[in-house]
Order: sequence, then structure tokens, then C-alpha cells
Amino acid sequence: MKSNLVGRLREKAVLKEISDSDSSQFLAITGRRRVGKTYLIKSYFNTKIDFDFSGILNANQHDQLQNFQFSLTRHFKQYKKSNVVLNWLSAFKHLSLLLQKTKKKKKQIVFIDELPWLDTHKSNFLAALDWFWNSWAVDQNIVLIVCGSSTSWIINKLINNKGGLHNRITKRIHLEPFTLGETESFLNQRGITLSRYQLLQTYMAFGGIPHYLKEIHKGESAMQAIDRICFKKSGLLVNEFDNLYKALFNNYQTHVKIIFALSSKLKGLTRNEILAITKLSDGGTFTSILEELEWCSFIKSQPSFGKVKKEILYRLTDEYSLFYIKFMYRKKNVNWQQLSSGNTWKSWSGYAFENICIKHISQLKSAMGISGVYTEESGFIYKGTKTQKGTQIDLVIDRNDGIINLCEAKFYNKEVSISKGYASELKEKKDIFERISATNKTVFMSMITTHGLSSNIHKNELIQQEMDMNDLFTD
Repeated sequence: MKSNLVGRLREKAVLKEISDSDSSQFLAITGRRRVGKTYLIKSYFNTKIDFDFSGILNANQHDQLQNFQFSLTRHFKQYKKSNVVLNWLSAFKHLSLLLQKTKKKKKQIVFIDELPWLDTHKSNFLAALDWFWNSWAVDQNIVLIVCGSSTSWIINKLINNKGGLHNRITKRIHLEPFTLGETESFLNQRGITLSRYQLLQTYMAFGGIPHYLKEIHKGESAMQAIDRICFKKSGLLVNEFDNLYKALFNNYQTHVKIIFALSSKLKGLTRNEILAITKLSDGGTFTSILEELEWCSFIKSQPSFGKVKKEILYRLTDEYSLFYIKFMYRKKNVNWQQLSSGNTWKSWSGYAFENICIKHISQLKSAMGISGVYTEESGFIYKGTKTQKGTQIDLVIDRNDGIINLCEAKFYNKEVSISKGYASELKEKKDIFERISATNKTVFMSMITTHGLSSNIHKNELIQQEMDMNDLFTD
């Protein structure tokens, strides 16, 4: 097995566990398009895969079965092409017989990629898969691994299956985008060395999606890479937005409506505010769509400190979607060099940096020395009254050791200096939080910056803990 996989420590542990198990294992992998699901399996198991097969997008049942039969001939020398595969049940019976003939002491690995694409109209694919697992594979020394970009299908038709496959999944992996640290390692492995400030800029546009990051060329700056990949006619991400959501969700237009609604208010929207903007109907379907978007890491639900569940804020957190809607959607002849030095980028990058900090909460906790302390993360919103000023704090870390951290994130190209006016603003935020929350815990004001804080009287008086971008790159 190869060991050159960047990061993915938890996922490797799961794959090792199912490989070493004494019983058959059924693993379902979900994750957004281009996040590296197929690469994970093929890199980890390498030549250990006994049979692998991938569905074809928009192909009919006949063509899918033809492709399956071709895969049988590719993996099994003893398979006779004259054994015509007429339907999915016969396809899986052929596979089981061939695996039985080549049985070995170690586990046999069967990998079916893009599984949702095989479930065509009236194909009875799920019934055949049910037979393969329940009537044969479960009693053999088999690891069955299935994955696909269509997360809604995997969740609804497989993980939450109400028929013969109910509760048959023994392990699940949801593959997340790379962290900043993994992104740095991935690019370094490809001979690309960028400063961490430059890496942050690319992460704001691409996120931690390996397939997007592969497009960065050696010797390019962040600005050059973003310009070429996002704004040139042949750029990989020019037309990626629609393809991304189409691949993941059935009736994806509704998901996209919610994404655009959330892009209209970067600090987040409540459920009712999303419904008002999108004009969608409230109910179970709407709830399921929000869950699917969060499952795929496009949005994040964030409770407001001390508030009831209905006041949860939903934030758009997918970097590429944010970047696309703000700078690419219906834009022509964009001069990225000019745009990236303007005020629009500066204000937007501040929000993007906040999102990145929220996503890297475990790294922040490590930098603060509280990795072992139980914490709950939330935001804080006080809308104010006619006589009292309101405020919003994007990250509140409520600790089990009697401390609450109010975190401010600042993205800047040099050290941040806390001016008298900014110090007054921070103190006011802290005072409002303490008064409205009525907490009896000690409240610390904390700051996360790119290049650190300048030392002055305001920093010394107000800031109990400070982190910089280097802390976000630890794993």
C-alpha cells in the first residue's frame, strides 16, 4: 500500500480497520465532487483491489452493464465474454462466482465508484446490490466499498435504505476538503512552494479541493493562479459551479437557490430569512436540503450563544461557491489583478478569513493550549434596541474550564495595530456580550490575524490570547 497520501489520517485508520477485520465490511464513502474519494481508495489499496468498476454519467442500463462486463474481463482472465450480462442480478452473480474462484486468504476488495449513476430507471440495481451483499458477500471475506458524488442518493437510497440494505453499511467515511496544513503539504509534494499568506489567498478561492489545487502551476503567485484558473476561457473553474451542484444533488436548482440566498448576507441567515428570500416552502424537504448542504460542507449551521434552536444561523462556507458568486457569476472581462487590490476584495477576504478560522477550530484550540478542554462553538448576535447598541461576534468558544473566548479575525497584509477607535469597538463588544449573556465565566478577548499584532497599550489591555495564520496550518 502506498504511503504518499497527504493527510487523511482518520480515513486511513478506517481503511486499515476494515482491512484487518475478521468479518466482511461494507463501506460507503461520500464527499463532494473532486474531493478525492476515488484517489483515496485507489492510492491506499493500490494493487490490492480485486474488482473495481465505475458508473457512467447519464448512461442507460444497457451501456452500464456493458461497462460492467468489460470490467469483469479486465479483472478475471477466466471470465468468458460469451457470458452475456442481461441485468444487474446476473451481473452480480457473475461477479460473486468469479470472486469465489479466485478466493484468497486475505480480504478481497470490491470497489464500485459512482454508484448512484448505476441506479437508472427500472434497472432494479438496488435489489441486485441487496442480493450481492446479503445473500453472498456478507458471509465471505469481502470488503465492499461504494462511493459517489451524489450525496443525496447515497444518504437516501443506501445509508437510510428501508429495504434489504437497511443498516447494512458497516463503516462510513465522509471525505472533507483538505485543511490548510494538508493543502500546504499537497502543494509542496508537487514542488510548489508558496508563502502561507499566498496559500491563504488561494484557499479563499479554491478551498481545500485537491482537483482544484492540482491546477496551480509551479512558479505562479496566488494572483496568477486564480486569474488563470477562474477567469481565462479554458480555466478549470470557469464552468465548475453548475457541474458541482448537478453532480451532488437531485433537483439541484433548489440547493443553488439557498446558496445564492446565503451569499447575500455573509454573516448568515436564519431559517426563516432563507425561506423569505428563496420563496421556498417550509417543511421536511427544506430541512433535508439544508442537511445535505451542510453534510457536503457547503454551509454551516451555527447556534447563537445562549439562544434557542430556531435562532441558528446558516452561513455559506464553501470557498469556491463564495468566490464564484462574488467575483465570477455573470462577470465578463474581469481584470483580477486590479480587482484583487480593490476594496471589494479587501472586505470580502476578511469574511473569507473568518470562515477559514471557524473551519480550523481544532487548530485554534491547539494554539490556545486547550485541545483537551471540552468546548462549544457558536456565534453571538444582539440586535440592540432604540437605546442600546447591537453587536455580532462570529466565533465564541465556550470552555468547560470557566473561560469564554470572543474571537476576532483580521486578514491583513502586515501586522495589525489596534488603534484607539478599534480598541473602543472591541471593548464595547465584550461589554455587550457580558451584559446580555449574563455569564459568570471569565471572558477573554482573542484575536486571529495573518501576520500578528503590533505591541501597543491597547493590545496589552484588551487581548488575552493571540494567534496568527501559522497556527491554522498545524494538524
